[in-house]
Amino acid sequence: MNILKLLLPILLSASLHNSANAQNYTATDAGSNITFTIKNLGFAVNGSFKNLQGNIVFDANRLNVSSFNVTISAASIDTKNGARDKHLKKDSYFDVVKYPTIAFVSDKIEKEAAANTYKVTGKFTIKNKSKTVVFIFTAIPNTNGMQFTGKVDLNRRDFEVGGSSLVLSDNLVVTLNVMAQKK
Repeated sequence: MNILKLLLPILLSASLHNSANAQNYTATDAGSNITFTIKNLGFAVNGSFKNLQGNIVFDANRLNVSSFNVTISAASIDTKNGARDKHLKKDSYFDVVKYPTIAFVSDKIEKEAAANTYKVTGKFTIKNKSKTVVFIFTAIPNTNGMQFTGKVDLNRRDFEVGGSSLVLSDNLVVTLNVMAQKK
């Protein structure tokens, strides 16, 4: 019993020490781009989102303590067409009044064979609808923190965006280029 009393504080201290050593980052708009491409009437429509916020914990040697918890403002959607952007903010698309943010929270991060390349599994949440996604990303250190880049394929119908529109493609590609500054 006395050994247990001695070992328990040591084990707890080691456990806390391991998670405390992972680097914490703040996702920032500066240096970041969140863009998407979707086809409408067969033509590619490009757009972007702003107001990136969130916390990233990343340690390439200890992925089990690494995580992403980031959001963007749904109302920041910008397709370079004001009338279309206004339409996309309505309830049949992003319903930005009721659902102001789009979120991604990771569940698991794994190393891939290529240098600085990882696979993340997590949940995208749009309009309070969550969908598990898996995608590949790179993590490149820089002087201020880390640059994370990746692409994820989404189906807009999984999130009830755009209703039953027949002219709008179901599938879109979201490109993530996230600057994360050390805390």
